[in-house]
Amino acid sequence: MSLIKLHVKKGDTVVVLSGKDKGKQGKVISAMPKAGKVVVEGVNKVKRHSKPSLKVPQGGIITKEMPLHACKVQLVCPACNKPTRIGHKDVNGKNSRVCKKCGEVIEE
Repeated sequence: MSLIKLHVKKGDTVVVLSGKDKGKQGKVISAMPKAGKVVVEGVNKVKRHSKPSLKVPQGGIITKEMPLHACKVQLVCPACNKPTRIGHKDVNGKNSRVCKKCGEVIEE
């Protein structure tokens, strides 16, 4: 498996484009470039039964977020607060991400 360049990073706010959670917004908790997936806060929640362990001494049913494909999410620009594609631009000798709608540099 090769490394896939993701358009979103940990901490970015994204909107879900397709699936049962279409239209929901959330922050990216973790990005998995090898799998091409991201985990978004409050999206794609599932319930899992767990045995008692050191982490969960009580056990029971746990609700957690599962990864979804990175192509199913779109970055929300912090400046114009709209879902947007990103471009790349050389700013101060650094390759930065740029909003395609308003042209603002997305903080690195």
